[in-house]
Amino acid sequence: MVKITSFRGIQYNAEKIKNLEAVMSLPYDIISPKIQERLYKKNSYNMVRLIFGKQYSDDTSKDNRYTRSAVMFEEWQKKNILIESDKPAIYPYRVTYTVNGNKKKMNSFFTLLKLDPEYKTVKAHERTLSKPKADRLNLMRACKANLEPIELLYIDENDEIRKLIDNNIDNPIIDVAGYDGFRHTLWRIDDEKIVSSIVQKLQNERLFIADGHHRYQTAINYANEMKEQNQDYGDDAPFNYRMVVLANMFDEGLSILPTHRLIKIPADLNRNKFMNKLKEYFIVEQKSFVSQINDYEACGKEITKAIKTEKGDKHIFGMYIKDIYYILTLKNVEVMNTVASDYSKTWRMLDVSILHKIILEKLMKITEDNIEEYVKYTRNDGDAVTLVDDGSFDLSFLMNATKIGELKNIANAGEHMPQKSTYFLPKLLSGLVMHKIK
Repeated sequence: MVKITSFRGIQYNAEKIKNLEAVMSLPYDIISPKIQERLYKKNSYNMVRLIFGKQYSDDTSKDNRYTRSAVMFEEWQKKNILIESDKPAIYPYRVTYTVNGNKKKMNSFFTLLKLDPEYKTVKAHERTLSKPKADRLNLMRACKANLEPIELLYIDENDEIRKLIDNNIDNPIIDVAGYDGFRHTLWRIDDEKIVSSIVQKLQNERLFIADGHHRYQTAINYANEMKEQNQDYGDDAPFNYRMVVLANMFDEGLSILPTHRLIKIPADLNRNKFMNKLKEYFIVEQKSFVSQINDYEACGKEITKAIKTEKGDKHIFGMYIKDIYYILTLKNVEVMNTVASDYSKTWRMLDVSILHKIILEKLMKITEDNIEEYVKYTRNDGDAVTLVDDGSFDLSFLMNATKIGELKNIANAGEHMPQKSTYFLPKLLSGLVMHKIK
């Protein structure tokens, strides 16, 4: 059973922080060193200092990015920079943004979610890696708080929850432009009857992790640690809950963008043989650019436009090798029955599965064991061209996006997509609401 509850959120004090936009941050996992530096300079209370603090060469076990975050988090509360709500609430959240020329609005809300360690009602579609889990666990241990939400999807075909929320909000408590230029608007609902109604609507549903697989598993790991240290705590102990943002899977404001693959070719791979092998499995069409070669953004968009499918019934990739590109169309999807026989039909039909199993593993010998050595990722069409032209990578594969329905089916089957299979927009703004684990 899904169990959510209202909570006393911690937020920036608007009387102390006159410009709330200056203290907001991107999520920690998309902050580059350059962006980190800009956010540090933007305001001495910027959220980046808590969620993704700087590291220094003389860091120790007692003085490091995590311990400094914990000290600042407590200091900011003592100074009333951060203040806690006096009543439990849920926090309706709307993001207004433009993607590919289309204006969208995603509706969601902040709440606490009881953890499901066995993933029976909370479904994941990606595997987690040890390094990011260790990083977020260290931060949680130090601060004893959820400083950022994770995003999960629920199914509400009639959009009843959003309608209920919309009927009970008026003036927002926060309305800011994020670093990404998106508009982030937040409200608070502390009416117990309304909250109870939403709780009841979700209790028999399943939830699907959209963004935050590592942080969700980290919360489970932290709860397990706390249970060992606190044998007297019951099932409803505070550490058994995690702050999340819930959105309707059918919300028209949700977008999934493709994640392209940047490839360093293994030294022992014969490139001519590789191209010939490709032709056994794919129709390979060499293309010349209409766009100017040095206009990388235009070239990237030209490739992604060329691989779009009308009904999504074909499996097509763009492969870029300096100055030219190829359109690869899978000849027969039945080959996946051989190379991925251990997986479900849904998994075998995913573009990302086909790319990884046939091209990367079978033809290039890039497997899960060595993939980090040869493969990097980008969501930017232009970068998939630029980073090959400047010699950073040998070639790139440009892809179509995974569909929401595919994510749901994979998660329900208990399977996992290859890493970086989905990239959701909009990204949630960090700094809107925090939760202290009592």
